[in-house]
Amino acid sequence: MGITDEQAILASQDERAFEEFLTKNRGFIVKCAYEISKRYINEHDDEWSVSIMAFHEAVRTYDLQKGSFLSYASVIIKRKLIDHFRSESKYNQEISVDPSVYDMEPAEDDENAAIKAQLAEKLAISREDALKYEIQAANILFKEFGFSFFDLAETSPKSKKTKNACASAVRFILENIEILNEINQKKLLPIKKIQENTKLPRKILERHRIYVIAVTQLLSNDFPWLAEYVSYITKGGK
Repeated sequence: MGITDEQAILASQDERAFEEFLTKNRGFIVKCAYEISKRYINEHDDEWSVSIMAFHEAVRTYDLQKGSFLSYASVIIKRKLIDHFRSESKYNQEISVDPSVYDMEPAEDDENAAIKAQLAEKLAISREDALKYEIQAANILFKEFGFSFFDLAETSPKSKKTKNACASAVRFILENIEILNEINQKKLLPIKKIQENTKLPRKILERHRIYVIAVTQLLSNDFPWLAEYVSYITKGGK
């Protein structure tokens, strides 16, 4: 347990300690916010309030099983900022568009055709940005386990049989909180325990270790857009 981790535990129990801990980590919070917003924020920005509340949540919910506090807090702050940007994008679209445009197909003589096209473009950008933000946050999380988001391409299962086996492993982990906590704490996949309980081939678990860990993290944390790509796992692996 590092000094910062100890201070986080203390800050969760004492308001004065939290204020001191917050002051000490202001630079860290700004850095996290910058990595998502791509601009420096100050106390007058909405992003600052979102980041502070996220930091407070991280302190309040942190325990040593979650690993390094700063890594944990980074994920929480960036996830909350992603939610904030997604909410702002949705709000800006809703107040500028007549609801009727959602219910009609555009036609050449339709006076709403232009705004419908604009809406479609905005929605596409919103999804693209949301995915970008989630990939950034996921990449930060995956680095704690020694791999990056882009390593998934090489470790993803190709055959249906292997895909279903990996899905079974992920479901087992998600249904057993002790195993999930062990993964989060040790940053390793307990292959022997999974193999003994699921009877899955050890070779598959070893070969697709990164994929199983990554998908487990996506489904056990708040990554709604990325989770869509592995939704087959929650539907029985089909």
